[in-house]
Amino acid sequence: MKIILKILGVVVVLVIIMIIAIISMTKSWVNPDDNFAEINLESIEDGFYQGEYDVTPLKAIVTVHIENNKIIDIIIDEHEHGRGSKGEEIVAEIINKQSLQVDAITGATHSSNAIRKAIEDALNK
Repeated sequence: MKIILKILGVVVVLVIIMIIAIISMTKSWVNPDDNFAEINLESIEDGFYQGEYDVTPLKAIVTVHIENNKIIDIIIDEHEHGRGSKGEEIVAEIINKQSLQVDAITGATHSSNAIRKAIEDALNK
């Protein structure tokens, strides 16, 4: 009986540790309400700019092509997303609006925001 109680106690402690680890990991993700800087494309010279955003378990590395003060293309070089691959659809919206001020992709909010943060990083260099 004492052995069963000890085993049960160890299992409970391990479960609590796992829950704490999961909660702390998800708090490091991109906040869906994060503000994204308005990019002044007039001040960015033509060229290719690389940016990244890495918050485990999400990571995005992008290359942004600027020409004549416009975003011509955004290439996703790397995107670790879990189940948020739909987040990559945000690239078309950003190019269309020429702004980071677009809605996140439903069902892939964190992934969308990680990509936007990587683009913001590229254009702020």
